[in-house]
Amino acid sequence: MGRLMRCTTPKLRAATTAAASAGLLAGVVALAPAATAVSPTTVTAEYDCGTWGSTTLTLTATQNGTNATITLISTDVIVPIAVPANSVSATLRLEKNGGPATTLFTGQTNPAGPLTRLGPLIGAVAPGDSLDSSLGGDSLSFVVFGVSGRCVAVTKQSPGPFVFD
Repeated sequence: MGRLMRCTTPKLRAATTAAASAGLLAGVVALAPAATAVSPTTVTAEYDCGTWGSTTLTLTATQNGTNATITLISTDVIVPIAVPANSVSATLRLEKNGGPATTLFTGQTNPAGPLTRLGPLIGAVAPGDSLDSSLGGDSLSFVVFGVSGRCVAVTKQSPGPFVFD
């Protein structure tokens, strides 16, 4: 029986390897998600929660494409009794591009214990969206043990609004 021989040259092998590598790299780059960012990532604002008290909220935002999350941390305990994890439903309303339109962030995510943190709350953003505290009305509403609470933003965010890529 005869042998089937393949004749290759080092230059042909190198060219084939380079072409395959370039094709693979192009495919990986094409599949990678678009790099997105929000700036600033952390802001503070004052909220009046009526009978629940007043607080400075620290809002931290992240972005992945058109999805964004905002986590709220209070300087004060909003609910002083232990609440089960993921039992508080909340909605944060932020003013969009100077208003009057708003963007909602919603979720049911909180750690177990006294309520000082909500989120991440999830919302949709578009490139160029500028989101700031929505003064007046229900800036933040939440339900704990079936009891509704609401907070009104009394200041704009500092150092400024979230701007999404």
